[in-house]
Amino acid sequence: MTVTAVLCAALLQQAGAGGWVAVTARPTVGDTVWLERMVPAAPGWRVRVVKLDALPGMLTEPLGAPVVLRAEGGRGGGWIVRYPVVAWVPGVITADMPPLWRLGPDGSADSLPGGTATFRVASVIPDSVPAPAPQPALAPMRLARRTPLPALAGLLLSAGTLVALVAWRRRPPRAVAPGPDLELDPEIADARWVAAGEPRAVAARAAQRLRSALAHAVPDAHAALSTTECLAVVERARPDAPLRQLRELLHALDQVAFATAHGVDVGPLAARARALAEELEA
Repeated sequence: MTVTAVLCAALLQQAGAGGWVAVTARPTVGDTVWLERMVPAAPGWRVRVVKLDALPGMLTEPLGAPVVLRAEGGRGGGWIVRYPVVAWVPGVITADMPPLWRLGPDGSADSLPGGTATFRVASVIPDSVPAPAPQPALAPMRLARRTPLPALAGLLLSAGTLVALVAWRRRPPRAVAPGPDLELDPEIADARWVAAGEPRAVAARAAQRLRSALAHAVPDAHAALSTTECLAVVERARPDAPLRQLRELLHALDQVAFATAHGVDVGPLAARARALAEELEA
C-alpha cells in the first residue's frame, strides 16, 4: 500500500460521520473491525446502546454485542461505545450505525443519531493478480493403471501374521502327572453298625449288594425297579434262580431298612444276602 493510500484511509476513518472511528489497524477482508465512538455525558449519566442488525445490501455484518466502556484519562468525561463488524469486500466501506441513548439520573433520556461509519478494508489477494477470478475444481488424480498386487500382498501379509501369532500363542497340552492311587477304607463290619444302633444301614447295604448282583446276572433287573418288579423280571429271565430265597431276603431287608419291622436280627439276614450275591456273581 502506498503512502497516498494510507493517508486516504486515515482521512476516511477520521471523517466518518457521527464520530465513528475504526480502531483496528489495517483490516483485511474477513477481519474483525472495531468501530468506536466517544459519547460525552455529564456525571451520573449512562449510555444505552442498540443492537446492530444486518440489513440487506449492507457490506458489513455484526459479529457480536456492542461494548460500552467508561472513558478515562485524556478522553474527557463520557462513555466509549464499540461495535464489532466484518466486511466481505475490499475498498471503502460505509455502515449505517444505530442510534444511541443517554440516560440521566433523574429518568430523563436523550437520543443521539447513529450516523455512519466509514473505514477502508484491504484485499487479501496480492496486487500481482490483476483480475482474480474463481478457479474450477481440479479433477481427481487417479492412476492410469490399477493392479491388485498391492492389495493381494497386504492380504497375504496379514494372513501370515495372523497365523504366526496364533501359532505362537497356542500352548501345547500339559502332561498331568499321575496321582497316587486312592486308598479305600476297609468295609465296616455289620456287627459294628448294629452295635452303633444302625440296623437300617446294615439292611440297606445288604439289599443294595444283592440288587447289584441281580442286575449283573440279569441286566433287565436294574436298580431303578422296585423289589416286586425286580423279582418279576428275574422270574421271567431266570426261572432257575432261587426266587423264593430272593423274595424272602429282599422283603425282609426292605422291612428293616424302612423301619416297618422291629426286633429282627439283621446280622443273619445280611450274611445270607452277601452269600447269595456272591453265588449270583460267580
